[in-house]
Amino acid sequence: MTPGTEWIVDAHGCSAEALRSIGTLERLFGRIIDELRLRPVSAPIWHQFPDEGGVTGVVLLSESHLSVHTFPESGFAAINLYCCRPREPWTWDTGLAELLGAHQVRVRVETRGA
Repeated sequence: MTPGTEWIVDAHGCSAEALRSIGTLERLFGRIIDELRLRPVSAPIWHQFPDEGGVTGVVLLSESHLSVHTFPESGFAAINLYCCRPREPWTWDTGLAELLGAHQVRVRVETRGA
């Protein structure tokens, strides 16, 4: 058994409006958490940057964490999910296209401690 799997996700071509919206990002986190049957140990924490800036969010999971950093000025979102229990991959391409308007999604999967 490995100490965990980490998904490092780069989403390009996203809607600037979606990347500034904590509500949209809350829906994204909720969908990932529900569909992967993850177990949050606290509510997500959000930081909205001023003016036309993006959002940073993180939720602590019993399995580890889920985080996002958004950059509306370039249509980019950086998402990280670390999970110490085996999980099937989430449908990053379709989920991020639907919720953030992403045109291109790159997913790197790292097995930690191997």
